[in-house]
Amino acid sequence: MYLHLGQSVVIPFRDVVGIFDLDNASFSHRTRAFLRQAEERGHVINVSEELPKSFVLCKTKEDGVQVYISQLSSATLLRRAEDSQMEGNFLLG
Repeated sequence: MYLHLGQSVVIPFRDVVGIFDLDNASFSHRTRAFLRQAEERGHVINVSEELPKSFVLCKTKEDGVQVYISQLSSATLLRRAEDSQMEGNFLLG
């Protein structure tokens, strides 16, 4: 199953570690430091042409993590992930 992040970008759902609201998560200095380090290392992909609302943390085989910045809200991405899982369960069942 795949998760559509916006702007024609889809990622395998199995790689998703977490979906985070950008406003709430960025209050923490640790989250801001993590995002800054990920960007410095080239691990951030911005798929937003508008104001970003969320970020998705994914695991990768080669580098460990990838961060996707999305214009979609975390609630919308979560709903899409749940819908994707339900479709997958239906297809498998």
